[in-house]
Amino acid sequence: MGQKLKITGWVAIGVIAGALTTVSLQTVARNTMAPLPLEELQQLAAVFGMIKSDYVEPVDEKKLITDAISGMVSSLDPHSQYFDKKSFREFREGTSGKFVGVGIEITQEDGLVKVVSPIEDSPAFRAGLKPNDLITKIDDTAVKGLSLNEAVKRMRGEPATKVLLTIYRKDENRTFPVTIIREEIKQQSVRGKLFEPGYAWVRLNQFQERTVEDFAKKVNEIYKQDPKIKGFVLDLRNDPGGLLNAAVAISSAFLPDNVTVVSTNGQTAESKQVLKATPGDYRGIPGAEAIRNLPAGLKTVPLIVLVNEGSASASEIVAGALQDHKRATIMGSQSFGKGSVQTFRPLGPDTGLKITTSRYYTPSGRSIQAKGIVPDVMVDETLEGSPYAALRMREADYDKHLTSGQGEETKDPAREKAREDALKRLEEESRKPVSERRAPEFGSDKDFQLEQALNKFKGKPVLVSKTLVERKEEKKEE
Repeated sequence: MGQKLKITGWVAIGVIAGALTTVSLQTVARNTMAPLPLEELQQLAAVFGMIKSDYVEPVDEKKLITDAISGMVSSLDPHSQYFDKKSFREFREGTSGKFVGVGIEITQEDGLVKVVSPIEDSPAFRAGLKPNDLITKIDDTAVKGLSLNEAVKRMRGEPATKVLLTIYRKDENRTFPVTIIREEIKQQSVRGKLFEPGYAWVRLNQFQERTVEDFAKKVNEIYKQDPKIKGFVLDLRNDPGGLLNAAVAISSAFLPDNVTVVSTNGQTAESKQVLKATPGDYRGIPGAEAIRNLPAGLKTVPLIVLVNEGSASASEIVAGALQDHKRATIMGSQSFGKGSVQTFRPLGPDTGLKITTSRYYTPSGRSIQAKGIVPDVMVDETLEGSPYAALRMREADYDKHLTSGQGEETKDPAREKAREDALKRLEEESRKPVSERRAPEFGSDKDFQLEQALNKFKGKPVLVSKTLVERKEEKKEE
């Protein structure tokens, strides 16, 4: 099975794709080449020629061809993608969990960039930036009016270059400049703590190359604090996915050896795999060996997995495997429903194609594509319910989404009504002060779903949702 993983190419299971090893485009083409539709290709060439000769102004030939490739690939499904040089570089940064910048987790507040947390030992951390600091200017550019992505791009750059941030610190009521020298940042994909004596909480933000190593380190820290853990919460809420072998490794930390974690099936021989809780199926990722040396109690400790509409792909693999093997109780709301595998095919040194090659299935054979993981216990986000859950996009909401391949899709007429109600409530909520609108942070003492997980461990009543129901796969009207 380990050999199969090595020849599949760069296998992507997340909203951000993952990488194993490369394959040559020429080999792929030889193995899958079909007769070319000559008439259609002649039409394509004719259109290209007409645009070149007749369009109102000259066009860039390379851009025309690149746009044609992008359009062809994007018409397949929401996750297949052509990478030009720029997007390829961003793709590599996303899968490695590394980038060059200042090292802060940020959000947006009142049009400004707000520091959620400086990453430990980053340039921002060493410069003294604190949670809740507001960034008002980046070099000479005012942040007000910039999107969050635009602000991020301005703070990133080449290693050893300087960026000047203007900071407003609310609790000290002062504004001051900070010059920071950019360097390579290793993102933190794992957080965790001993929530209270005997109960551990570990949150995975994303499945990156460092996730398994960081997970093992965090688990060992918690068990060193309290070797008698009697309840473990694995928090996968809003985790968009990532690397397939990282998902298999994390699942293996809790499952018996050699049981099935996930299977995949598509047209090619390489896309038909069964991946198990064995080192051969997650070898090569940092921290893989550490999974074998985790505290023995992790295999049997009572386990609850928290998921929501933002839990996708690799998160769903982990939740589905632990649910099918009856190793964990899944709590929260129905997950995103991305059950397709993307494989990266290089087209050159700095361009490539990410293409959907298979669906994945849980150990019992369930397709999660456009369906998601349905929790064993539905729990609202707050005591008042989950008023905005209907507004969140899931895989089944995307145009051209791949179907599950298991049965007919159905349209849920109550869905649009729920969205209308949520939009009205959101409009009312927007009139409140910002401080009253902020959702409780995951892992805080005001985290309602985490509180219900702890109640279940302790045998206390769990406030089960009265409104959340399983959402069926919806068919788009033509």
